[in-house]
Amino acid sequence: MKSVSVPNLLPALLLGLLLWLGIPIWPGSGVVATAASHKVDRQIDRLFEEAFAATQRGDFARAETLWTQLLQIQPDNPALWSNRGNARVSLHQLQAALEDYAEAIRLAPEAPDPYLNRGAALEGLGRWQEAIADYERVLQLDPNDAAAYNNRGNAEAGLGQWQQALADYRRATELAPDYAFAQANYALSLYQVGETEAALRLMRALVRKYPKFPDMRAALSAILWAQGRQGEAESHWVAVQGLDPRYADLEWVKTVRRWPPAMVAALERFLSLK
Repeated sequence: MKSVSVPNLLPALLLGLLLWLGIPIWPGSGVVATAASHKVDRQIDRLFEEAFAATQRGDFARAETLWTQLLQIQPDNPALWSNRGNARVSLHQLQAALEDYAEAIRLAPEAPDPYLNRGAALEGLGRWQEAIADYERVLQLDPNDAAAYNNRGNAEAGLGQWQQALADYRRATELAPDYAFAQANYALSLYQVGETEAALRLMRALVRKYPKFPDMRAALSAILWAQGRQGEAESHWVAVQGLDPRYADLEWVKTVRRWPPAMVAALERFLSLK
């Protein structure tokens, strides 16, 4: 599975919600190498099962330990380096994660996922141009990689290049129409560039399709309040509070979820006036 930078909803994105997200697992070739004995094979299988289970329940510290144990057995397996990097990103150990992705890339330079994952880590460090370079490498390897378009849009947004970001989000949605976070990023960027009604239409469509999508309900609360539709705005906000209370934290919305500035400003007005 690919890493999609949903802004650290890495949680959302990390990103369960991570409708496309989720913690990235790159099943490179030879995940379980031929071992010297069935005992070693069983040990590898057990460690893999435990590592994936730890990832699924959000115990990233345990997952990181288990990937490290597997690397002691199979140090030349690029998938293990990439997966440990993913665990370290989830632990906010971004520099250590970059080192893991670099090793995965050294071992498998034609595999796209380690570049994609490294790009997300670089975004976390604000290294936008380097992240874009990694996403462009992914697109060289796979021109139809929707996650790379979405993530490149995120990095372009970090540089304030909203028209470029908008184009990349749109391309991601064309390639993967059910990629909900790309759709959400596209909607938020439409609002940023002044296409309010188009943004509203898409946000409403996403909420109809995904009623428990707090990102779009929070955005609707902010926009509808500004348009004088207080009742509808409050209705969406009640749902947001039950789904993900982090949207009441403007700093989180700005620096972690990384909404566009115009959307952050709209939400700030809503929160200060409601």
